[in-house]
Amino acid sequence: MNEIILVMTTLFLLAAILIVAVLNIIQSHKNKKIKKHLEELEIEKNKIETAPIMPELSKIEAFLKNEKIEVLYNDWKDRLASIKGIEIPKITDMLLDADYSVSKMDYKNALYKIAKLEMELYKVRQNTEELLDEIKEITTSEERNRAIITKLKATYRELYQKYSNSKSEYGDVVNSINLQFENIAKRFEDFERVMENNEYTEVTAIIKAIDEMLKHMTVVVEEVPAIILMADSILPKRIAEANEIYNTMVKQGYPLDYLNVEYNINEANKKISDIKDRAKVLNLEDSLFELKILLEYFDGLFNDFEKEKNERKAYEDASSAFKVRLEKMQNLLNDIFKQIDDIKTVYNLSPEDMLLLNEVNEQMKVLSNDYKALKDHTSNNTFAFSQLTKEIELLVNRLIILEDKLDSSLNVIGSMKEDEVRARQQLEEIKSILKEAKRKIQEYNFPVIPQSYYVELNEASDAIKEIIKELDKKPITISVLNTRVDTARDLVLKLYSTTKDLIKTARFSEMAIVYGNRYRSSYDEIDKHLNASEVLFNRGEYTKSLELTINILNRLEPGIYDKLTKFYQEQK
Repeated sequence: MNEIILVMTTLFLLAAILIVAVLNIIQSHKNKKIKKHLEELEIEKNKIETAPIMPELSKIEAFLKNEKIEVLYNDWKDRLASIKGIEIPKITDMLLDADYSVSKMDYKNALYKIAKLEMELYKVRQNTEELLDEIKEITTSEERNRAIITKLKATYRELYQKYSNSKSEYGDVVNSINLQFENIAKRFEDFERVMENNEYTEVTAIIKAIDEMLKHMTVVVEEVPAIILMADSILPKRIAEANEIYNTMVKQGYPLDYLNVEYNINEANKKISDIKDRAKVLNLEDSLFELKILLEYFDGLFNDFEKEKNERKAYEDASSAFKVRLEKMQNLLNDIFKQIDDIKTVYNLSPEDMLLLNEVNEQMKVLSNDYKALKDHTSNNTFAFSQLTKEIELLVNRLIILEDKLDSSLNVIGSMKEDEVRARQQLEEIKSILKEAKRKIQEYNFPVIPQSYYVELNEASDAIKEIIKELDKKPITISVLNTRVDTARDLVLKLYSTTKDLIKTARFSEMAIVYGNRYRSSYDEIDKHLNASEVLFNRGEYTKSLELTINILNRLEPGIYDKLTKFYQEQK
């Protein structure tokens, strides 16, 4: 039992010793860390204390003939004395005080004092740096400012040379530009004077003024030629041209009041005059932009003139076409109502059909009156042609609706004469399609045209002849005539489609053979099949020729059909 107590006591003592040792190590580490930080702060203080303010300040003594410099010099000496005699010693005391707290292991107070010390160091460092910068602003002024002024003089010479080389482009602004260059030259002289008199406090303002004047002159030299060109030449010509076109179009009866041309031209002339006046005093703010806006306006005005001319032609064409259709429709209605009693007896019209005819007739009267009113507005030059075109389009749409309604009535009434006319019109259309098919077949130099094509051609031609026979009969059997027309139209359209397919197949076949020629010398089998394809092609068997060529080429180039199809589409 005693042995157990002894062991436990020993372990307790060892643990206590270990804890004390660890705490001492931690305390020692913390102490070293704070000491090191204090050393760094002391080094920072020494850097501030050894800042080269006094050597720089001694350089100022050579400039003390200037009253303003002397005032600054005395202020700087006082501020330096405050840093050396008050602020630095205060930091030294704070360092000692913090170090004392560390030696007493009063780390809480030590850290608080270090924080205050860092703040004070930052403030003194800022004061020192500001003081040194202010002094150097004077001591390094001559070298720095002369380097700046040298660059500004180079810029001045380049600008003046550029201006001199094209002085004729600056118009009435030349005198103002010359005067401004003279003013800049005087500012350079002012710089030399203040430098000679050691008036360094004035130098910055002079350099800034020269820099701003040169920047302004850069804009002047760059923009004035364009302003003068636009204000004296381009825009006056555009205005004169616009005015001439406007007056001519007004005399020709174009209603152009909505464009406010005369007012806008007066305002444009005022703006141009204002810009030229401002340019003479080198005030170019927004001048180029405003001139471009004016130029865009007159470009747009010319477009408006051209649009109005196009609209007038469109209106007159639409009005003329509308008048023809309106008169045709009216005449047709008059003919119908002259024969209305006979039509009702023969065709047994229903009350609904008669109501529809009467509605169309009444609406036609309203449409005719509206068209007359539109013509009156046209002759009075009340509305722009762009507006009149919209109005005539509305009338056309109303006429189309009435035509559709009348067509519905005529379909009920029927008219052999109209069927005959329609058949003759369709005959001409069918003939035109047949002629187009023949023209297309002649475009391609076929070695042989297949016999089947001639069969279709003969069938289509015979069908057309059947229409002509029916039309020559007296009386005409309308049902038979319509059948003949439908048959002929179907046969001709079929022939037209056959023609396009035949041309496409022949061209594609020929293209495939030509494409395959690249392999003849390398592959005997290719050469053999291509020869067979050519034989088929020359016999007019274009589809077989194409299939044979594609099949043999596909062995060398899988997907050749799609490739050739794409190439064929690009060649069309």
